[in-house]
Amino acid sequence: MSHTPHELAAEFPDDGAVIHQLKTGDTHFAKLAESYHELNRAIHRIESKVEPTSDEHAEALKKKRLSLLDEIGPIIAKARG
Repeated sequence: MSHTPHELAAEFPDDGAVIHQLKTGDTHFAKLAESYHELNRAIHRIESKVEPTSDEHAEALKKKRLSLLDEIGPIIAKARG
């Protein structure tokens, strides 16, 4: 597992198989997951001081990440059954 906080596997620890299934079988979910992953990595670089940015930009990225989670969560719940 990655050491980057907030990875989907960490956000949904009991749903690894469901996430994998969705990533391989649902193109919409795969795009959401990829967007989340890229955004999460950007936030991690900012928080670890590798990539400096303004507080406002960092907060905007975090809000986007939460918005993606709000969209991803119900898809995982529905697939879980």
